[in-house]
Amino acid sequence: MPGPLPVWQAFIKISTVGDLNGYTLADHAAASLHRVPLGFIAGSLLAIPLGILTGIRSVARAAATPILEPMRFIPPIAWIPLAMILLSGLGRYVFLIGIGVFFPVLLNTMAGVRRTSPTLINVARTFGASTGSVIRKIIFPSALPEILTALRVGMGIGWMCIVAAEMIGGAPVGLGTLILEYSNYLQINVVIAGMITIGMIGLAINYSMLWLENRILRWRVEINVGG
Repeated sequence: MPGPLPVWQAFIKISTVGDLNGYTLADHAAASLHRVPLGFIAGSLLAIPLGILTGIRSVARAAATPILEPMRFIPPIAWIPLAMILLSGLGRYVFLIGIGVFFPVLLNTMAGVRRTSPTLINVARTFGASTGSVIRKIIFPSALPEILTALRVGMGIGWMCIVAAEMIGGAPVGLGTLILEYSNYLQINVVIAGMITIGMIGLAINYSMLWLENRILRWRVEINVGG
């Protein structure tokens, strides 16, 4: 295992000079970051409405459970060979990230919807609120904390999925490609520099989403035990 100095030197070299193909560390990071948001949005846009529907309608939940529950236990990485065969280019990465994002967002949305106070819903219906108004003004705001937490978790899973997909999918540029390429040449210092970069970007994404979550949920009172 290389010490801190060789890893730092590799980090500087890849950041300034570039790799064997002339791509810098910023190029690899930008390529990975470009692929993640599309899959994240696709998975979220599918999961949130479906989570609301299955949360409020027992018939929809009963119909979806036999299909979704077995699929939930399939790791996102297991979908990589299928994506490599059936899809090409950006589509395979969007699919893999969307799979990783979909299930945590779906389950948390469903749980948040089902935890909505029945009293609030009954009061709204007593005053003549339509189903759409109840969903928009009561159910969705009540489930929003769980949805935002699920989005943050889903983004973390999506970030891990894109790195694995790049390692297997043969992308010309990306952090997964960088690690795989230099591991073949046994240049472990570059591999570790790439791993640290992945971890730091993931940490930055997590804290950015946590900051956004706290901004959106400023009305929420947090528990402070013993403070």
